Amino acid sequence: MATSLPALSARVDSIASSAIRDLLSLTARDDVISLAGGLPATELIPVQRIREAAADALADSSAVQYGETSGWRALRDVVAQRESTLIGRIVDASQTVITHGSQQALTLVAQALLDPGAVVVVDEPAYTGALQVFSIAGADIRTIPISDDGMDTDELERKLVAGLRPALVHTVSNFHNPRGVTMSERRRRHLAALADHYGFWILEDDPYGEIWFDAPPPAPIASYSDRVVRLSSASKILAPALRVGWMIAPKTVCDAVELLKQGADLCGSSMTQQMAAHMLADTQWLDGHLAGLRADYGLRAKVLRSALHDAFGDRAITSPAAGGMFVWTTFTDGTDTTALLPRALETGVAFVPGRAFADSPEHGSSVRLCFASSAEPVLREAVQRLRSAHALS
Repeated sequence: MATSLPALSARVDSIASSAIRDLLSLTARDDVISLAGGLPATELIPVQRIREAAADALADSSAVQYGETSGWRALRDVVAQRESTLIGRIVDASQTVITHGSQQALTLVAQALLDPGAVVVVDEPAYTGALQVFSIAGADIRTIPISDDGMDTDELERKLVAGLRPALVHTVSNFHNPRGVTMSERRRRHLAALADHYGFWILEDDPYGEIWFDAPPPAPIASYSDRVVRLSSASKILAPALRVGWMIAPKTVCDAVELLKQGADLCGSSMTQQMAAHMLADTQWLDGHLAGLRADYGLRAKVLRSALHDAFGDRAITSPAAGGMFVWTTFTDGTDTTALLPRALETGVAFVPGRAFADSPEHGSSVRLCFASSAEPVLREAVQRLRSAHALS
């Protein structure tokens, strides 16, 4: 007998699907060149070194056993040491939690620090994964525009003076997703000072900081305040399938996240965490691997920007690419990129429209393009297809 199923929770009703994840399902055709996803280059993933790390890990049966909720201790030690070097002060392993990718860390931090209705400030345009997490948490999301120097902290200060009281400010500090820009040292110091003065948390999301091309980015925001939770990941520099991310935070936050994580998954994969520890601790190999990534991605970024300039001239403005995986291109002729996307898919190229990152007409003529996952000839062909689609608009 057919009966209606019980209703889902109100929380599920409030969630909007990720536009990027939905788009990836449309770009799975072999004839589509996708510049949409934020995927590292498959051919640059160090498969042989990963195979060796797996063999090393499996030499001990502990690799296939349950582990600590906060993560494999040796990996926490390695991460704490690396973060200590970046931040410029000692980070203890007790201030480190290993997570199932940095997206899980983002979710757990939101659960630990936000009550329903809490005000959260994000970049505009913003990382869609963060918007989804904060929406699920029931946060009151406010936006601050970003420029070539990152979040406009002067505008944030004006709103704070006027009475805005966020519980948390989230920003992708290095090689921003989607804008591709890096927050300046001045704005990092300013944001840290505002957090100390007004008492909010900063969530510094940094999955791309190691992928710089000509020079490393400024010191992390965590260098300037204790009110910072830092997130990062091995997905972009080693392999996404390891599902190894981490957070650095005051111990009280780490303890709260560990408690929440117990209810989420008990623990992560001991095997992949041991593998990651092997590779991250092998500094000679890692330095060479990162140098290769930076060179290859840097060349791809230059090729994509050059191809866009050749194809569109002053009809499109493309952000600088000093690192990371993305460029942000804005058409100056009023092109509606949401309307352009179906035509682009017909010509065999995919991108993410700017409106996926901010519900504002201001970004309706922009696109996010990923240069990391395609070789140089493919990037050139992708731009030619984009030009053909644009000509039909």
